[in-house]
Order: sequence, then C-alpha cells, then structure tokens
Amino acid sequence: MTGKLSQAQRLVQADADQAPLFDTLKRQTDQLLAINNVITAAASSPDLKHTLNAALEAVLKLVPLDASGISLIDRSTNELVMYAQRGWRYDFTSEPMRVKLGEGLSGLVVNSGQPVITGELSEDPRLSVPDFVAEQVKAMAMVPMHARGKVVGVLSVMSRVPYEFSGAEMSILQVIADQVGLAIDNALLVESVRAQQQRLEAILHATADAIIATDGRGVINLVNHAAQRLFNAKGNLLGKPLCDADFLPAIRERLCEALRPDSTERLFEVLLTNGHYLMCEVAPVAAHAEDTEPSWVVVFRDISHQKQAEQARLSFIQTAAHELRNPLGVTLGALHMLGRHWEDRLTESDKEIFEIAFRGIGRMQDLIDDLLNLEHIESGIGMRFEPINVFEMLSRCADDMRPMLANKRQALILEMEEGLPAFSGDERWLSRAVMNLISNAYKYTQEGGQITLRALLRETDAQYELVLQVQDNGPGIPREAQRRLFDRFYRVRHAENKAVGTGLGLAIVKSVAEQHKGRVTVYSELPLFSTLWQNKGTTFSLILPYRSQAGE
Repeated sequence: MTGKLSQAQRLVQADADQAPLFDTLKRQTDQLLAINNVITAAASSPDLKHTLNAALEAVLKLVPLDASGISLIDRSTNELVMYAQRGWRYDFTSEPMRVKLGEGLSGLVVNSGQPVITGELSEDPRLSVPDFVAEQVKAMAMVPMHARGKVVGVLSVMSRVPYEFSGAEMSILQVIADQVGLAIDNALLVESVRAQQQRLEAILHATADAIIATDGRGVINLVNHAAQRLFNAKGNLLGKPLCDADFLPAIRERLCEALRPDSTERLFEVLLTNGHYLMCEVAPVAAHAEDTEPSWVVVFRDISHQKQAEQARLSFIQTAAHELRNPLGVTLGALHMLGRHWEDRLTESDKEIFEIAFRGIGRMQDLIDDLLNLEHIESGIGMRFEPINVFEMLSRCADDMRPMLANKRQALILEMEEGLPAFSGDERWLSRAVMNLISNAYKYTQEGGQITLRALLRETDAQYELVLQVQDNGPGIPREAQRRLFDRFYRVRHAENKAVGTGLGLAIVKSVAEQHKGRVTVYSELPLFSTLWQNKGTTFSLILPYRSQAGE
C-alpha cells in the first residue's frame, strides 16, 4: 500500500485539482446571470429607475464591494447627474449630485470613453466633489456606459477597504455598463415617442375638425372627440372597415369611392339631413416606403358657416344688382321716350349722343349680369351635376351663336368624336362657358374667319378627361397678355380690333372649369421673332375630369 493512493484518496485529490475549475465556472455563471438580469430588467420595463436599480444589484453581487452608483449625462445642462445609488452612507440622489462635464474623475471617463481606477479618494487631486470624501472610499472603479457609439453615463463601484480590481472584473463591469447604457438610451427613446404620441393625441382631440384614421386594411383605429360628437358614437366606428361604418349613405358612398387607388375625388362636400355642409378630405398615409397598402386619414370640416356667408354675399350682390337695374331701366326708358319725342328734330350729332348713352347703359347691364353669374359660379350655390349629352349640348351652343357670327360672315364648324359617353356636370354653366369662348373668338377674329368647336375624350395618368376646345384663325394673342387672360376685367387690346366687353367672360370660363374640378388653357401661335398680329389663331381648351355619373 506504500506509495500508492487509495481510491478514496484519489477522489479527494481529484476534487482538490478540480476546485479551481469549479470556482471559475461558478464565477462565469454568476457573471452571465448578472448580465442576464440586467438585460431582462431592461427588456421587461421601459422604466428607467427599474433598470438602474437592477444594474446596481447585479454589480454588487458580482464584486465583493460596498457601494455602487450610476450617473447620467444631461445634455441640456452639460452635466453628469447622479440618478441611482446602492450602499452609500449619504444621499446623493434626492438632490442629485451634479458635476460639470469635463471636470474631475468623471470628466476623464466621459472624455476618454475608458474606465478609471483609483485608490483612496481623499488623497486623489482629481476629485472634484469635496463632499464625496465623507464616503471614506479606499478604492473605486468608474466605467463609461456606451450606447450607439457615445458615452451616456458612468457606472461607479466603491470599496471602503483597499481593493485590487482584476481584469476579469473590469471586463464584466464594462459589459454591464454598456447594457445599462443601451437600456437607458432605449428607455429615453420610448419616453420621447410616448411624449410625442401623447402630444399628437392631445392635438387630434383638441381640434374642431372631425378626424378618423384607419390601418393598412382600411379598418378604423382612431376617432377623435370631434368625430365622436359629429357621428354620435365612438364604439360604432372603431374596429370597423371604413366602407362599412355607420355613416350616412351619402358619406359612406363618397368615402368608398375615394379609397379606390385611381380615385381623383378625395376632396368633396356632403349636405347633411340637418342642412349642414361637410367638407371631407381623404388622404393616404404610407408609414414605410415598402408599404403596399396605405392607411387612411379622413378629415371632416363643418363649412356651413362658409356656405351661409357665401349665400349672404350672393344675396347682397343680387339685391344690389336689382337696385342698379331699376334706375338703369328707368334711364333707358326715358331715353327711348326722349328719342321718340324729338325724333324729327334730332341732328346727326344728337343721334350719336343717344347711341353713346344706349351703349353705356347696355354695357352696365351686361356688367351686372356677368358679376352675378360669376358670384353664382364661384359660390357653388345651385350647381347641379347631372348626366349631360355632350353632342346635344354643343349643338345647341352652336345654333345659339350662329346668328351673331353671321354679322361678320364667320363660319362655325362642329367637330366631335363619336360615341362620347354622358358627362356629369352643370349643363347651364358649361354651356355658358362654351358660348363665352365662342363669343370671345367672334370679337377677336376678322370678318370671314373660321371658328371650330371641338369635343374629344383624352386618357392621361390612368384617368379620362373631357376636352372642349374653341379654336379660331384670328390674329393670336401676345405672350405677355396670355398670363392675365383669365383675370377679372382684363381685356386684350390692339390697334386693329375695337372689341368691347365687360372683361369677365374668360373669368367666368375659369370659374366654371374649377367648379368641375378642371382647368382652362390657352394656346396661341405667334411668330417667334415678331410681335406683329398675324392670323395664326388661338385655341382655348376646357379640360374636365371625366365623370360618368351625377355627383361622383
């Protein structure tokens, strides 16, 4: 038995040999557990205080020290502020300890981004907080907390007896510090997003406009207070598809139309049964560029007061026009009576004076009529959108205008595509716009000239447009005048043409186009290097989005 170990002795020897390995494994397990506790605390709660306390507890379980603390950088004051402490004799968080960035030991850590290890602090000249001496620290490690490439704070651990920090301890402290730094940055981001969300919700609920929003499936997920009041319930709307929600049929049909990808009708008015007018705007919102289906925001605005103001303005103008017409009518009648009474004694000069008076009164009457028409159109009051047979409408316009064109022996040619479908619009005002364009061409085209009235269907940007054109072979319009053609009271003048008018005809055409969600354009061909009026002609185009049903 001498020189040989018994089996029991060999087992004891093996245990003794493996003891350092077990210690190492236990230490590494404890370190991983500490890191996991910090990560779990950060992930389970966005609360900053909870994360900081979990980090301090994990640190003191890892290293046999007396106290630990966490200070965070406050960029608004440019200071390092103590936010959490564990095991300290004095309270440095109720009235937080603040150190200017760049000063003291913490300044070294923040500036370098590297840990700092000290001995007894009372003998360290780098200490910038004298009150800290009362903690009687004999050894301390200060570790920077990183997040997204920047230092956001400092993790401190302290011992009241001399202590040597090992490389392994500093490594694990750095890992924990960086985990806490990332958790703090995430918590601050969450807090910022939450504050912005609360502010946005406060704004949405404070506005007088009714706002409804949907997710990418078109299901309503937000109804502000104004929308709740307008539609008399929140529960009846949330969680329902926009097209199935409990709206008035007139609103629901227009909303469903607006949600179509190719829709051009995302701003429209609705008349409620109580006589109120709503302006509704539907807007797609794509949260990410890769989103294939947008969410939607719908804004309802009560414009009843605007309609009432427009009606009051129109009533005022109508009353004023009526009051003006009466004295004009009396004056016109008196002139006719005076002319008949003095008919045998009027000289040529007297007759010319009478003609001037008659023309002046006629122009005043035309001006009153045009102003009334313009106000009617721009207010939108009384506009009726119904299916129009375009061929029949233009044929009537041509028949009504031919007697006037005969005065200057001008030809009117009607050109139209076959099979134009019915167009939804206000026929009365569209006819007036077309006749205004023909009348304008008549005034500025020479005797024996030609005027063409044309209608065609044009496809552009995945939609159809009805184009009504009036083209003449007159002298054309100078480029400098084309910019102002549709202004009120503006008229093109030149030496060869003494055409008269109110200057409101083309303004009426523009307003009619806009009421139909369209536009009017002018093209006039002139010599490139000359301002002489030559018979190159002018084309006015009334371009209207094609709508096949009334009210769409």
